[in-house]
Amino acid sequence: MSFFQEENDEYEDVSTVMVRNSHLDLMDQDILYHLALGSGSHDLRAMFGDVKFVCMGGTPKRMEQFAYRLMEEISYKIPTGTTLQDISRYSYRYSMYKVGPVLCISHGMGMPSVGILLHEIIKLMFHAKVVDPVFFRIGTSGGIGLEGGTVIISDEAVDGTLQPHLELQILGKTVKRSSVLDKKLQWELKSLAEPDDPYPTVIGKTVCTSDFYEGQGRMDGAFCDFTEEEKMEYLEKLKFNGVRNIEMESLAFAALTHHAGIKAAVVCVTLLDRLKGDQVKFY
Repeated sequence: MSFFQEENDEYEDVSTVMVRNSHLDLMDQDILYHLALGSGSHDLRAMFGDVKFVCMGGTPKRMEQFAYRLMEEISYKIPTGTTLQDISRYSYRYSMYKVGPVLCISHGMGMPSVGILLHEIIKLMFHAKVVDPVFFRIGTSGGIGLEGGTVIISDEAVDGTLQPHLELQILGKTVKRSSVLDKKLQWELKSLAEPDDPYPTVIGKTVCTSDFYEGQGRMDGAFCDFTEEEKMEYLEKLKFNGVRNIEMESLAFAALTHHAGIKAAVVCVTLLDRLKGDQVKFY
């Protein structure tokens, strides 16, 4: 938890976050619609200028619980008479909590959802003139040859064909953006693991898909046009190529943070070993 104990005492005049859009300069204000914030309606620098870390996870409830746990871990005290509140509650889409220099945000499920959020969070960092923020995606995944409960730090995010880039269709053309994650940050996170942790922590590739069922080789969806042998051949191929888990957000997360010049990491826990089954139990 030492990552989250660093604070920014003075605000800088210019953000280090790269927003590659000159059209924003022509707008009266930038409305961050899905966050229920705006550059004209809110003093974003006063609200978020001290942010050093942005932690993203799937569900609103999960990130609320993470925010409360973070308060305990870094001994953060909310001013008397106030409570921890969802800053984006009126967007009815994402939830966002601020604990000192840390933003805790739900990103929803899948690359489209995390992509929309990242566009607006990157712009939020830019408008707030945040300097050198570090972004984390924390979540769940299916392990490849690893039992449930294993913590995996992604050293590379790749698509289902093992390509390390995000493909976007923009104005009818395919645009590729490299999905790069910070190597030094990966090993800094790995160094936090203790020998007596009740779970193993490993570094490896993460496959990111656009679907939970067929895209991840599951045979328990509404549709399945492949055999058990074909499924196992694919999963074994992933394992052979250094893939340690499968999820649905890392590719977009890595590509967009890298495009904005933001240091980022993906840390996920496995719910099961996909070489042994498909279904995730909730009990």
